[in-house]
Amino acid sequence: MPAIDSATDMRGRKTVRNGAGRRLTLRTRLTLSYAGLITGSGAVLITLVYLYMRFVPSYHIVNDRAPTLPEQGPTGASQPTSGIAVATADDFLDNLLIASVLALLVMAVIGGIVGWLIARRIVKPLSEIGDAARRATEGSLDHRVGLSGPPDEIQNLADTFDQMLASLERSFAAQRRFTANASHELQSPLATIKTMIDVVLSGPAPDVDDLRTVIARIGEVNQSSIETVDALLDLATAEHATVLPEAVDLRAVASEIVADLREDAARAGVEITGPDGQAVAWGSRVLVRQAASNLIRNAIQHNHEGGRVSLTLSSTEKHASLTIINSGTVLSPADTPMLTEPFTRGTGRSLTRGSGHGLGLAIARAAVEAHSGDLVLAPNAEGGLTVRVELPATSDPDRDRPSS
Repeated sequence: MPAIDSATDMRGRKTVRNGAGRRLTLRTRLTLSYAGLITGSGAVLITLVYLYMRFVPSYHIVNDRAPTLPEQGPTGASQPTSGIAVATADDFLDNLLIASVLALLVMAVIGGIVGWLIARRIVKPLSEIGDAARRATEGSLDHRVGLSGPPDEIQNLADTFDQMLASLERSFAAQRRFTANASHELQSPLATIKTMIDVVLSGPAPDVDDLRTVIARIGEVNQSSIETVDALLDLATAEHATVLPEAVDLRAVASEIVADLREDAARAGVEITGPDGQAVAWGSRVLVRQAASNLIRNAIQHNHEGGRVSLTLSSTEKHASLTIINSGTVLSPADTPMLTEPFTRGTGRSLTRGSGHGLGLAIARAAVEAHSGDLVLAPNAEGGLTVRVELPATSDPDRDRPSS
């Protein structure tokens, strides 16, 4: 076998060499395929015609051995003959074969040229997709193939690739924001603790009461950090949870959560009504309860004194829905989609005592997505937020079982 080695071209792409030379490109292979198909078809046609003309007809050659006489002109003078003189059947078949081979060579050249042009139209979109993939491997995700044309396989491939780039761009952007926000959330309490310790050490000798006060404040900040880490663990659990589906009565789940949070709502001066209606979802009761608890708690915390929270249940053949409407601060529709990202709050990202850690909606979204459901947020014109959770219903005959 010929030795095979590899080389790198000017663009850094690795190509394969063997004893016959560099590996042929896709365009060249398509061209050779087209030309070979035309040439092969022509060769088969010529062979069939030749065999038919040789063996099937019965030829009768008139005056087979008579000499060929020159043609007589109008004045009786001899005129030179034109064309090819055919005296026997073998002469005729030989001439037919020569003409056919010449025609076949012309067809092969034309087929190669046409195949080269057609292959260019086929390979060009693939080259554009390859260039986009190469840029993506270098870290650039803001470009798109943007291929236009009929809805064929290559167009579908380009559209799918563009969707993948858009999804990756959103994911990496969210990851960068999460890293920055998490660093800030965890750095702030540590910096606060360090400041309080430095103040105590830099001043005169503190008495017991001063130390107790500082230690108590450090304990509060430390507890806030513990709650943040616990919330991050809940988020990770919801994002990677394995769903073991069962029938979940959303009314029973919502009623339990409302009963648990009734005192918190009373202290905040918020009235809770509902849940009204009935709905049975198909999913994990633990994750469904975690999502609903975070959403209802969020509706109470981000409200105002004298505000309200209402819960409504509904169901269709395919979906079981829980809708939570709360009053509160007027929110911008442009900022609403960002609320489901970690450490994002309706009043800004900075930490405010009593405003939560900005992970409630993120945890709820992860739990809902684990069920292949939807979490829809819409700001109310008079203030506050409307949140609708849509989960697979037990009555849906075509429902997809939630996956891990």
